[in-house]
Amino acid sequence: MSAAHSIQQSTAMGASNAPRNLIDTCQHWLQRGVESLAAAVLVAEVVILMAGIVARSVLHSSLVWSDELASILFLWLAMLGAALAVQKNCHMRLTFFVSKLSPRAQVWTETLAIGVTLVMLALLLHPSMEYVEDQGFVETPALGWSGMVRALALPVGFAIALASCALRLLQHSKRDLISVAAVLAVIGGACYLAAPTLASMGQHSLPVFFLGMLGLGVMAGAPIAFSFAIATSAYLLCTTSTPLVIVVGRMDEGMSSLILLAVPMFVLLGQLVHATGLARVMVEFLASLVGHVRGGMSYVLLGAMLLVSGISGSKTADMAAVAPVLFPEMRKRGVQDSELISLLAASGAMSETIPPSLVLIAIASVTGISIAALFTAGILPAIVLALVLAVVAWWRAGSDHVETPRAPVKRVLQTLAIAFPALLLPFVIRTAVVEGVATATEVSTIGIAYSLIVGLIIYRGSLKWSMAMPILIQTAALSGAILFIVGAASAMGWALTQSGFSHDLASIMTHVPGGATGFLLVSIAAFIVLGSVLEGIPAIVLFAPLLFPVAHQLGIHEIHYAMVVILAMGLGVFAPPFGLCYYAACIIGQVPPEVALRRIWLYLGVLLLGLIAITFIPWISTCFL
Repeated sequence: MSAAHSIQQSTAMGASNAPRNLIDTCQHWLQRGVESLAAAVLVAEVVILMAGIVARSVLHSSLVWSDELASILFLWLAMLGAALAVQKNCHMRLTFFVSKLSPRAQVWTETLAIGVTLVMLALLLHPSMEYVEDQGFVETPALGWSGMVRALALPVGFAIALASCALRLLQHSKRDLISVAAVLAVIGGACYLAAPTLASMGQHSLPVFFLGMLGLGVMAGAPIAFSFAIATSAYLLCTTSTPLVIVVGRMDEGMSSLILLAVPMFVLLGQLVHATGLARVMVEFLASLVGHVRGGMSYVLLGAMLLVSGISGSKTADMAAVAPVLFPEMRKRGVQDSELISLLAASGAMSETIPPSLVLIAIASVTGISIAALFTAGILPAIVLALVLAVVAWWRAGSDHVETPRAPVKRVLQTLAIAFPALLLPFVIRTAVVEGVATATEVSTIGIAYSLIVGLIIYRGSLKWSMAMPILIQTAALSGAILFIVGAASAMGWALTQSGFSHDLASIMTHVPGGATGFLLVSIAAFIVLGSVLEGIPAIVLFAPLLFPVAHQLGIHEIHYAMVVILAMGLGVFAPPFGLCYYAACIIGQVPPEVALRRIWLYLGVLLLGLIAITFIPWISTCFL
C-alpha cells in the first residue's frame, strides 16, 4: 500500500470518526440527563408514598395531595423510563428468529427494529401534543394544577425516545438506512393505497394488522410494545376515522392505574434485596438446613425461588440472585449442567403466582380484580407446583447425588441467625397489608425502607452508596419497559374491542365444546403459546380483559382463572424454543441453550400436570380467600 493511499485512508477515517464521536457524545449526555431525571422522580415517588403511610398510620392524618402528586410523577416516571429503555435497548423483544440469521442480516434487522420504533414515535408525537392541549381543561382537585403538567410527560417521553432512535440510526451504515427506509416506505404506501379496500373489509382486515404487521414486527426483533402501538395506529388510520390522539389517551389510561404504581416500587425492592445480600443469606441458610439430603440442593433452589420470587417480582432478577450462589456447590455434588438449567427454568415458571409478582399486579390493573385477593390466592398453587418439582428433583438426583455430610447444628443456627432479618421481610410486607398499615400498592415502600435499614445496619459490607445510581437507573428502565407495554397493549385491546372482535371472541369461547372445562383447557393451551411468543405481561394485558368476562359467564371463579392463565403463561415464558426466560436462565447459569433442551421437557411436562390439577381443583386457588 502506498504512503499517499495510507494518508488518504487515515484522512477519510478521521473524517468519518468525527461525526461518530459527536453522535456518541450526544447520546451520552442525553442518556445521562434522562437517567438523572428518572432517578430523581423515582426517589421522589418513594418519599411521597412513605410520607403518606407515616402521616396516615403514625400521625393519624392524611396528606390529601399525596396520591395526586404520586399519580403525576408516576406518568413521568413511566415515560422517562420508557425513553431510557429505548436508549439502553432493554424493551421486551423476541430475538429467536433474528438469532438464526447471519451476522450481516442481524445488523440489518437491528436497523429495521430501530426504524419501526422511530416511525411509531413520529406517528404519535403530534397527537400526544394535542392530548396535552385537551388536558388543559382538567384541573387536579387537591393541588389545583392543570392536567397539562401530568400529560406533558407523554410528548416529552416520545421526543426523547425519538431523538435517541435517530442518534442510534446514525451509527448504522447508509446502505442499511436506505434499504430500511425503502421497506418502511413501501409498507406505508401499501397501507395508504389499500386503505379503502381494508376499510370495506370490516373485521376481516384485522389479521392484516394484528397478525401480519404485528407478527412481522415481533419476528423481526422490533420491541413488542412498539409493534403493538404501530399495528394499532396503522389499523385506525387505514380503516377508521379515529384520530391517533385516542391511542395516546388509551396508552395514558393503561399506564396510569394506581395499582401499577407497585411495579417500579417492587422492582426497586427486588434490586435492593439483591444488592444488600438479603437473597444470598436466605439461600445459605436453606443450603445448611437441607443441603445434605438426596436432592437437597435442588430443594434449596426451589425454596430459594419461592422466597426470592415473593420479594422481587422479576424472574430474571430471581434467577440471578439464586443461581450464582447455588450452582457452584451443586456442580461439586455431581449435578449436571442440563439438570441445573432445567430446574432453574422450571422453578421460575413455578413461582409466577408468588406475591408480589408483577404479573399479578398487571392482571389486577386490567381486570379490576382485588390485588390483595390475588396476593393471597397465589401462594398455594406455587407451593403445589414446588412439591411436584421436588418429587422429580428427588428422582433425578438418584444417579447424580454425591454424599455430603450434614451441616452441624451450630452451622445451621449460625446461618439462621444471620438470615433471620432477611427472612422477616416477606412477613413484614404481608403484615403491613393485613393490618392496614399500607395498601398493596404502597407496601413495597415499607419493604424498601426495611431493606435499606437492614442492609446499612446489619449487612453493612454488601450495600455501597456507589450502587445507588445504577439501582435507580435499572429500576426506572425496567419499570418503563413494563409500563409502556401495558399502555400499548391497552390501546391495542381498545381497538380490538371497538372492532367487535372481543364480542365475537367471547361468543366463540363461550360455545367451546365442554363448557367451562373446554374453556379452561383452551385457555391453558392459548396462554402457553402466548406466553412463549409475547412473554408474560404483554399476553396478560392484551387478552385478560377479553377472556375474563367469558370465564365469568361460564361460572369460573375469577381468582381461580387468574391462577390458571398466569401459570400457563409462565410455562410458555420458560419453554424453548421461543420462551425468553429459558435463554435468560441459560445465560445466568453460563450454559449453552442446547445443553438443557433434552431434560427440561420432563420438568415442564410435570409442571403441566400440576397445572391441570390446579385447574380442576379450584379449592387450591380459592381456599385462603
